[in-house]
Amino acid sequence: MQRVLITGAAGNIGKVLRQGLRGRYPKLRLMDIAPLGEAAPGEEISAADVRDMAAMEKLMAGVDCVVHLAGVPAEDAWDKILQMNIVGCYNAFEAARRQGVRRFIFASSNHAVGFHRRERFIDNLVQPRPDSRYGVSKVFGEALGRLYADKHGMDVACLRIGSFRTPDGPTNVRMLNTWISHRDMVQLVTRCIEAPSYHFIVVYGVSANLRCRWDNSNVRFLGYHPQDNSEAFAAELIARNETEDPVSAQFHGAFFCPMEFSGDTGKID
Repeated sequence: MQRVLITGAAGNIGKVLRQGLRGRYPKLRLMDIAPLGEAAPGEEISAADVRDMAAMEKLMAGVDCVVHLAGVPAEDAWDKILQMNIVGCYNAFEAARRQGVRRFIFASSNHAVGFHRRERFIDNLVQPRPDSRYGVSKVFGEALGRLYADKHGMDVACLRIGSFRTPDGPTNVRMLNTWISHRDMVQLVTRCIEAPSYHFIVVYGVSANLRCRWDNSNVRFLGYHPQDNSEAFAAELIARNETEDPVSAQFHGAFFCPMEFSGDTGKID
């Protein structure tokens, strides 16, 4: 890979990847609508909006691999989700196709499968069960990835990212299952960029947590071996004895599930 593009490079994950991937590839192209500061050696800075197809097509020129992070990063109003996470995601995939990009890494989310019950271990083959409009947008992105892999021969990796927060570790008991450290995120993305040819894969973005309930065994060929484990924080977090919302506590998506909830949890298998 000669030129790697990170969209949404000014966001929390983008900043960590920018630092972690710097110098690994001849050119690291960084894109956002927010300021990115001065380019370091080997970096290219681009101001673009994912809603602008012409700008996205220009951005993709000469790129070998896209790490697509740009978009609304949490639950929000439908109009915002639609423009940034639906239209913007389509523009990124289509612009990449038009410019002959070989590999596309899509930042999906555990919220694409958030209404699976938490007591179940789930792998990358479970059916989508989004817990929010945001989760729906990630299911859409995964479906687009499958389309562009099957129809256009693009290598596509969808990362169902868990809890990416501060470098200091998880901040509540639920994150003992879902936390991914900064260095593990950098390793995971690096493996997806550099792995031998694959067609379409879904990978959970999670560290080697003892309490993890997400199974990545189907994608071992990537060589992703997370180094960190949330268990080091377990005693302190459990001692807080914090009470979780009763709807949240039943599902993998946690606090996204009770947002605007008016259903019957007894009907959710």
